[in-house]
Amino acid sequence: MNTPQFDLGTMLSAPQTAIQQIPCDQLHPYHNHKFELYSGERLEDMVASIKENGVLSPIIVQPIEGGYEILIGHNRWNASKLAGLPTVPAIVKTGLTEEEAEMYVIESNVMQRGFENLRISEQAAAVALRHSEMFSQGKRNDILRELAILENPSAEPDTATLNPVGSKLDTSESVGKEYGVSKGSVVRLIRINKLIDELKALVDSGDIAIRAGVELSFLSEETQTVVAE
Repeated sequence: MNTPQFDLGTMLSAPQTAIQQIPCDQLHPYHNHKFELYSGERLEDMVASIKENGVLSPIIVQPIEGGYEILIGHNRWNASKLAGLPTVPAIVKTGLTEEEAEMYVIESNVMQRGFENLRISEQAAAVALRHSEMFSQGKRNDILRELAILENPSAEPDTATLNPVGSKLDTSESVGKEYGVSKGSVVRLIRINKLIDELKALVDSGDIAIRAGVELSFLSEETQTVVAE
């Protein structure tokens, strides 16, 4: 079945996705945000750019009780607050499923930072979502097209990235080819994603080796908590 092509003009003209200025204090981080915010020189450069030019690319949010939840643009929001801006331009998405919201968050971070530059736990989150059967390739393609055009409206999306790799999209081998890692690495990252947050942090810092983290991932959450303590 053919999936509809993403149309930026239609998206921006639709009432539910028109760009609007939202007060910074009404914006909240995504409830399951797994990615580290910029710090140091990278953050300072973003703050300086926003002070001089404003926020050039809108963030993407969804409405929640008491405000809006950020799907894409946590760093722009954080830098805008530091720059003293009262509002941030945003596109409001309504009616997203939990899986669709998660895809926006993860795929945008992979696209902006590069898979190889993510922490181990961040790579694990991306690989686990792609490996699961919860998300259709067609819907993912639509989201990737949208993100690519928002990042660079004049560029054509990379069809090599959008097209399926291999005959089975949910296999470790095809996911590994997409992210440039081995099938074994995919399997290990999926296990790392099953660790509690405290143990993921220890894997990211190198205090726990990846293979040891894999072994610990087979323990119950209660036992993992004891190990972390």
